[in-house]
Amino acid sequence: MSRTPVYKGGMDAVIAQYEGRRDPFEHRADEGLPPADLDLGPLTQSRITPPGEDPRHAPPFRSALHRKTFQIREELTGASDLCALNALLISHLRKRSAPPEAAVLFQRLWAEQGAHLLAELDPRWLVSSITTFGDHGTTTVQRSVGLALTVLFGMIKLYETERLYSGTPSDKAFVLDGKIRGTLPMEMNSYSLVNGGLDVNLLGRLWQEAEDDIVIQPLAHHLLDMLIHDPNTLFRRLRVMSQRKTRREKDDPAAKPRRSNIAPVPATPLDPRTLRWGLVSTVKAPLDRIARFAAYHLDLGAHALHLYLDEPDEAAARYLTQDPRVTVTQCDPTYWERTGKKRSEAHQLRQAHNATRSLRASAGDLDWLGHIDVDEFILTDRPMPETLAAVPPGTAITRLPPAEALAPAEGLPRHFKLTHKQAGVKKAQLQDIYPTFGLHLYGGFLSHTSGKVFARTGIADTRLGIHTLKHMGEDATNRFKPAGLYLAHLHAPSWEHFRNHLKFRQEKGSYRARADRPELGQAELLRFLSEEGEEALRSFFDEVCADTPRLREALSAHGMLLTRDLDLDGAVRRVYGALP
Repeated sequence: MSRTPVYKGGMDAVIAQYEGRRDPFEHRADEGLPPADLDLGPLTQSRITPPGEDPRHAPPFRSALHRKTFQIREELTGASDLCALNALLISHLRKRSAPPEAAVLFQRLWAEQGAHLLAELDPRWLVSSITTFGDHGTTTVQRSVGLALTVLFGMIKLYETERLYSGTPSDKAFVLDGKIRGTLPMEMNSYSLVNGGLDVNLLGRLWQEAEDDIVIQPLAHHLLDMLIHDPNTLFRRLRVMSQRKTRREKDDPAAKPRRSNIAPVPATPLDPRTLRWGLVSTVKAPLDRIARFAAYHLDLGAHALHLYLDEPDEAAARYLTQDPRVTVTQCDPTYWERTGKKRSEAHQLRQAHNATRSLRASAGDLDWLGHIDVDEFILTDRPMPETLAAVPPGTAITRLPPAEALAPAEGLPRHFKLTHKQAGVKKAQLQDIYPTFGLHLYGGFLSHTSGKVFARTGIADTRLGIHTLKHMGEDATNRFKPAGLYLAHLHAPSWEHFRNHLKFRQEKGSYRARADRPELGQAELLRFLSEEGEEALRSFFDEVCADTPRLREALSAHGMLLTRDLDLDGAVRRVYGALP
C-alpha cells in the first residue's frame, strides 16, 4: 500500500526546514553577550525603556542580532533588564551554535534569579525558557523535563490552534452526544472520559520528575500549576466532560458500563397465569392523592401494595386497607424504634429502608416488587403479569423508564414527554424543543431520567433503592427494559404544584445544587430564575412543562411524545366505591 507523507519530501524535508531556522545570528564584534561572571543583581532593578529611544538599540539595524535585540526589548518594555537578557540568551541557544557564555549565563539566571524571572515573565517566555532547558540543561533531569514539556506545550499550541476552527470557544467542552465513531492515529485507543488516567499520569510524572533538580523545579512546577488552573485547556475540558458523563451514568443506570455483578435469580419459572407482582411506596401526601395512586395500581392488577405513611394517619390507613391487598405501615416513632434505626433526615434514605424491608418480606408471596412514588403511575401496553413473565430468565431488575407529564390547563395530564435518549435523539436537538432552556436540563426533564425498577424477590444480600437493586453492596447488572412499559411521572402537573414545591426541591430534593456540575445546570438555573422573580419562573415552566400545542408538536416530531389517559377517579370508584 502506498504511503503519502504529510510533509512533501518526508522527514528529510522536515529536517531541512528545521535546520534552516537554526543559523547563528550575524552580528558585529561589539554586539556580543556580557561575560559569564556578570553581576546579575543590578539587572533585576533596571527597567527596559522603549528601544527606539535608545541609540544603542534603535534602527537602522546594523545586524540580525541588532534587529533581534530591538524586537526583544520592544516586546518586554517595562520589564527588568534581566528578562531581556533571558530572552536574548534563549534566542542564541536556539541556534545551531551559540557563544559559549550563553549556556553558562542561562543556567546562572535560573539558578540565582529564578524567583524574579517567574514573577516578571509572561507564560510564553516561561515556556521558551523551559524549552531551552531541554536543549541546554546541565543535568539529565533538566534535559528530560525540558524536552517533555517542550513537546507538551508544542502539541497544546497545535491542537488548540486547530480547535479555533471548530466554532466552539476554548473554555467550552464538547457535548457528549457529538462524538462520532472513528479511529485514532497509530491504532491508539481513545481516552476513557470516566476511567482514563492518561492526563493525570502525564502531569503527575512531569511534576515528580522536576522535583529531582532544584534549578528547573520552580519553573516546571510553576508552568504545570498554571496549566491545570487555566480554564481554556484540554485538561479542563476533559474533566468537565468526565463529570458530565459520570452524572449521566448516575442518572441513567442503564448507560453506565459496569463490571458484572449478577444477582442470583430464583430458579422458579414464571407463568403469567400465576405470576404475582406488587409495589412499595413511602408516601407523604393527602389521602385523595394516595387513594388515586393505590386504586390505579390495584385496578391494574397489583397483588399487593405496601404503603408506608411517612406522616402517620389512622383515618387514611382505615380507608386504604378496605382493600385487603393493601398493607399500611405507620412510620411513627414506635415503628422506627422497632426497626432499630433512627429516623433519617433524608427522605430518600427512609424510602430505601422501607423498600428493602418490603422486598425481604415479599419473598414467597410476590415474584416481582416495584418501588415507585405516589406521583408515579405505571403505563403498560399489556397486562403486567404478561410483561413481567416475558422478562428474560435470570433478570433481577426490570426497568421502568420515565415519562414526565406535561401540565394541562386543567384536569389530569394525558401527554407525557420522553428523554432524548429514549427516542434516540441527539442532545443538541433539545434546543429545537426547548429553545431557551433545553441544554440546561438533562433530557429536557425536571425530574429523574433513570426511572424506577421492579426487583425479583427472594435474592439474598440485596437492597432495594430508589432507582436500582443492590446486590452485595453494588448495583446488580442483570437488568432488562421491556418494550411498552413506562412510568408516568406527575412531577409538575400544574404551575401551582411546581411553584409550591420549588423551595423544598431546591433544598432537599431533585433541584439541589451539585458540586460536580461546573456549567450552568438545573439547580443553578432555577436559583437564578427564582432570584429574577415569578415572571421568569413562569416563562421557564411554560416552555418546559406546560401542555401546549407547540411543545406537543415539537416532542412528537422527535418521537418523544407519549399520550395516555389516566382514569384515576374511575379507578378509585372501581376499587373503593367512593372517593375519600
